Amino acid sequence: MVVTGKDSEYGPAGTWGAGLLAPEGAEITRRLHEVTRRLGEVQEAIGRVIVGQQEVVHQVLIALLAGGHVLLEGIPGLGKTVLVRTIGQVMGLTFRRIQFTPDLMPADITGTVVFEERGSGGPFRFVPGPVFANIVLADEINRATPKTQSALLEAMQERTVTVGGTSYPLPNPFFVLATQNPLEMEGTYPLPEAQLDRFLFKVNVPYPTAEELAVIAARTTGAVEPLVPALLEPHELLEWLGLVRHVVVVEDIMNYAVRLVLATQPENPHAPERVRRFIRYGSSPRGLQALILGARAEALRDGRPQVVYRDVQRVAPAALRHRLILGFEAAAEGVTADDLVVEILATVPAIS
Repeated sequence: MVVTGKDSEYGPAGTWGAGLLAPEGAEITRRLHEVTRRLGEVQEAIGRVIVGQQEVVHQVLIALLAGGHVLLEGIPGLGKTVLVRTIGQVMGLTFRRIQFTPDLMPADITGTVVFEERGSGGPFRFVPGPVFANIVLADEINRATPKTQSALLEAMQERTVTVGGTSYPLPNPFFVLATQNPLEMEGTYPLPEAQLDRFLFKVNVPYPTAEELAVIAARTTGAVEPLVPALLEPHELLEWLGLVRHVVVVEDIMNYAVRLVLATQPENPHAPERVRRFIRYGSSPRGLQALILGARAEALRDGRPQVVYRDVQRVAPAALRHRLILGFEAAAEGVTADDLVVEILATVPAIS
């Protein structure tokens, strides 16, 4: 039996995808509650190191639960690197950090073939690069040249690396969490739209409050450094990644997500007036995939077998903001992608 919903929050009966098969409803409920409990423990453990930023942590965890990559944008010193390292520690995943610089070469990321005169397996041996980890932090990704940035494209999309004509599979699970500074543009190479589109979410990291700043100062300048345990095993996360895709999305909610993506297209006559005025190009189909996967992960995080409208609405800013290409008029009037996503959510009705 496929779990469906008739409540208006869920939309009318009918599903997209197989849904959570429930021959034993009690077992499904137990698994859902277990995921919710475990992820709550993970977020609490991260909070021992990261002060505030609860929404940032939540969005990153949702993206990882959905199996996607994340672009973190914020000024230096907000703890982006510490956040990624802490997530890797808590989830029991291998972690590597790559500092992107203009002189970084593709082989510095993927690895290279070296000659060994006395090698038992032949004269040449592949030495893996730092991309061979469960979580790869691409720090200041926009500081590397496009050639080096493109070395991540195959890894992000195909989960493989090709060196010397041979493809090498990356660890499973595999996530790229990249950071960039929105203020300093000198000496940077802005990410092309094709690469931005490969990030499931773009998460903006806000400046901490006065109270949070005081806690940060006390915690980071004291004699005792907070430690976090490894709470998960990689196989648990892999199980959850499979479970996410079985969360039910009824037809009406799928259509709602489609209407949101279509409303980002300036040539759409039903798009809001400000969208047609300020946006040059709207979201790609990957934006719809990000909405649905993110909404499914939100439902699983809350222990629900089915997506509701608010799940789609909650992930919409992170899923769409980096997929909207704004025109010069938007920059001149100070209109941001987030402003337009908020307007789209306010004007597109949940039920057609």
